[in-house]
Amino acid sequence: MRKSFLLDDVPPMGIYETLYAFKDTYGEFMGAEGTHPWSQGFPLTTRLAKFNGPELPPAVDVTWEDRFYPKAWGHPLLRETIVDYYNTWYGSSITPDNVMIFAGGRPGIYTVLSFLKKDIQVRIGNVEWPAYLDILTQTNTDWKTVAMMPENNFHPSNAEYFDRSGLNHKTMLFPVISNPGNPTGHARSGDELKELMQMAEASQNGILLDEAYEMYHSPSVSGLQYVRDLDNSNVFLSGACTKGLQCPGIRIGWIIASKKNIETLSNFSSFGMGGVSHPSQLYAVELFKPERIALQRKAIEEHYNWQRQRYGEAFEKMGLKVFTGNGGFYHWMQLPEGMNCDELNKRLFKRGAAILGGRDCDMGRPHSKDPSYVSPYMNMFRFSFGPLLPETFESDIQLMTEVLDE
Repeated sequence: MRKSFLLDDVPPMGIYETLYAFKDTYGEFMGAEGTHPWSQGFPLTTRLAKFNGPELPPAVDVTWEDRFYPKAWGHPLLRETIVDYYNTWYGSSITPDNVMIFAGGRPGIYTVLSFLKKDIQVRIGNVEWPAYLDILTQTNTDWKTVAMMPENNFHPSNAEYFDRSGLNHKTMLFPVISNPGNPTGHARSGDELKELMQMAEASQNGILLDEAYEMYHSPSVSGLQYVRDLDNSNVFLSGACTKGLQCPGIRIGWIIASKKNIETLSNFSSFGMGGVSHPSQLYAVELFKPERIALQRKAIEEHYNWQRQRYGEAFEKMGLKVFTGNGGFYHWMQLPEGMNCDELNKRLFKRGAAILGGRDCDMGRPHSKDPSYVSPYMNMFRFSFGPLLPETFESDIQLMTEVLDE
C-alpha cells in the first residue's frame, strides 16, 4: 500500500486500547452478555427508580423545520434552556450568547484547545481523563503537569495550577481540570472552588473547567456559581448530557464562556462543524424540564453516593487502598505491593472484566508508546461503578476478590 497521507501518530484513547486488548483475550467486546464493564465511563441509561428518578423521555417530535441545517451555535430553545438551568440552580446571570452547543462535551473541549493562542500554557493534573492527553497532543498545545500522588491525596492546591515559576511575563496560564475529577473523584467545592474561579479570572489566567460530573457530588457543583465577570474573562465551562442526564448516546454538550469567545467558537462551527443534530438538541430540552431536572439531580446524587460508599468499603476490606474523593462514579485505587494494573487486567480479561490502568490516566506519559517510560501509576487503577446495576454488587465484589487472591 502507498504511504498514507494521514498522520501516523494517532493512537486510540487509552480506554479503547483496553477494550481492544480485552476482545483479543476474551473473544467478545466489552458490553456483551456476561461481561463486566468496570473500565467504562458511562452511567446507567435507565431510570433510577430506587431514588425516585424521573422517566427518560421515549421520543421527541421532529417537524419539517427540524430537517433544516441547524444553527452553527445551537438551537435557540436549547441555549435558553441551559441558561435557565444554570441561572436557576447556580445563581448565575448568563445569556444565550454565553452558550455554544457541541456534539458532546469532548468536541467542545477539543475546539477550545485547538484555538488557544501560542503564548498560553495549559496546566493539567498528572492524573486526569485519558482523552485530554490525546487532545493536548493533537492540538499541539503547550502543557505542564501538576503533581498528583498519594502524598497529596491526588488533590493539588489551586495555587499549584497557577504557579508562574520559570515563566516569562507574556505567558498566560490555562488550567484544564475535570471537577469532580475523572478518575479520582476529587471535587473542588465551596471556598476552594470559589478561590479557583477567582484565580482563573485574573488578567493573565483562564480555565477550562470540565463539569461532566457536576451532579455526582453533594450538592451538585459548578464553578459558574463563583464567576464574577464572565464576559471579561477567559473562563470556559464544559457540560454535557452524557453523565448527569444519563444520555451519552444523544451526543449533546456545551461550552459556557464570554460572548466574545462564544462568537469565535460559533464562527468555527460555521465552517468546521455545521451545527448539531436538531432531534438530539430537542431531546436535551426535554431532559432539562424544570420539574424533571429537580428529580434528576436528587436521584443521581443519592444513587451514586450509595454506590460509591458501598463499593469503597468493600474494596478497602479486600486490601485495596482507596484514594477516591466524594464525586463522580469511579474509584481510584492502589494495588497491593508487587502487583500492577497490567497484571490485574490480564487476570480480569479471562473472567470477562476489565479496569482502566493508572498509566492510561497519566498526563505525563509520552503520547506514542515509549518502552523506556515507566508510569508512576502502574500500581493504580480506575474502577467504574457508573454503568453497574445495583444487583450486580455482590458478584462484582466476589469476582474482584477472587482475582486479587489468585
